[in-house]
Amino acid sequence: MIDHRDRSPWRLLVEGALPGAANMARDVALLEAVAAGASAATLRLYGWDPPCLSLGRHQGAEAAALEFCRSEGIDVIRRPTGGRALLHHLELTYALAAPLGVGPLPRGLQGAYRAICGALVAALRGLGVAAELTPGEVNLELPSPRSTVPCFEAPAGGEVVVGGRKLVGSAMRAHGGAVLQHGAILLDWDGRLQAGALGLADDRALRPRVTTLAAELGRPPAAGELEAAVVGAFAAALGVAIERGALTPAERGRAAALEPSFRVES
Repeated sequence: MIDHRDRSPWRLLVEGALPGAANMARDVALLEAVAAGASAATLRLYGWDPPCLSLGRHQGAEAAALEFCRSEGIDVIRRPTGGRALLHHLELTYALAAPLGVGPLPRGLQGAYRAICGALVAALRGLGVAAELTPGEVNLELPSPRSTVPCFEAPAGGEVVVGGRKLVGSAMRAHGGAVLQHGAILLDWDGRLQAGALGLADDRALRPRVTTLAAELGRPPAAGELEAAVVGAFAAALGVAIERGALTPAERGRAAALEPSFRVES
């Protein structure tokens, strides 16, 4: 049993690109293990293969252009967290599963969300990106089940932006005294796929509202550059040691059992 009151190192998982349902299943398996005290707090970094449209936990399938996704080989899944539809393609995704109120994260969800996003801001600033958090209350409410508004269309309070344009889209879920927060850090942008997966004729309604690391840096980040910046910033901002690790056999088994529940048939 892990005692989250001590300052034992957090675990780091740097994983390659996986299918969408596998990614979501691993995130939930980590949340459950951390909440049960079976695993240390964990920061997971990963990608997506193939591209994947994720819907918010209670969002209707009408938010997805299922025929387009099928024709382009895009997975469609439902996230375990709230929020709106998001195409995962040219991005680095982070997921943090950690206890609330007994470590560096406060007990309140608003404060925990801002602490995590603040670490992301520090990571991006370390790369030379003028990132900041939007003011106002963090919107942790789920959208209407019939909402079709895309995730990146408008930042809420506590979101990571550059010049008012969203760079990171995040969502959160609490369980058993722990929290899962995961989000997409945009590396670049494929307007055709972004628009098509949402049933839009083009990305003109989306593109002015978002930015990417490639746009802000004038180049794509080098391999491992962003990962190193994120890990270093989380360690410094939250005052924890972070050590490379691996999924436990129990977490792998739980993730395999959960995986089918996240798929949306296209």
